[in-house]
Amino acid sequence: MENSKPTPLVNQPKIVVLRWGHRPQRDVRLTTHVALTARALGASGFILSDIQDQHIEETVNKISKRWGGDFRFEMGTPWKKAIYDWRSSGGIVVHLTVYGENLQASDVLAKIKALNRDVMLLVGSQKVPGEFYSEEVSDFNVAVGNQPHSECSALAIFLDRYFEGKELAKSFEKAKIEIVPKERGKEIKTHVFSK
Repeated sequence: MENSKPTPLVNQPKIVVLRWGHRPQRDVRLTTHVALTARALGASGFILSDIQDQHIEETVNKISKRWGGDFRFEMGTPWKKAIYDWRSSGGIVVHLTVYGENLQASDVLAKIKALNRDVMLLVGSQKVPGEFYSEEVSDFNVAVGNQPHSECSALAIFLDRYFEGKELAKSFEKAKIEIVPKERGKEIKTHVFSK
């Protein structure tokens, strides 16, 4: 069975993920997975707010270099500044929280998409400040479900619904490694690019 060539996401507003509350001794693996999920499922960038974590930066940059694409990684920016700058440039902020409007049971996603503006997804690591729920910080508070679950799963489901599954066929330019989908076994293509 022959696979069709992946196509880039076109005419879509940009999505950036802001990770708040990262605890280096506890959250390295999960925060790394949040960043890699953002990259793989269509986000164009990731901001690790308020803190520096070289390990996560190195991992994400290494993956991007080998697997392709143009994914921006930023860290250390205070969350209030990141949100202020984002909103000042015309973007909206969507806080992913179990307490928000249910993605399945409401029309919140349609409202977000109708604005046709760049989106910052605010994803917490620990209990977030109450002000995250306010209009001064978040334009929307969205839940992918109202039961306890991982922020990584919330991010993946939101991105998949937002991009309507098209992100799964996204091509990653200048990928040095590419998996060839197969019914059985493993096949990897490697590519060499001149400088």
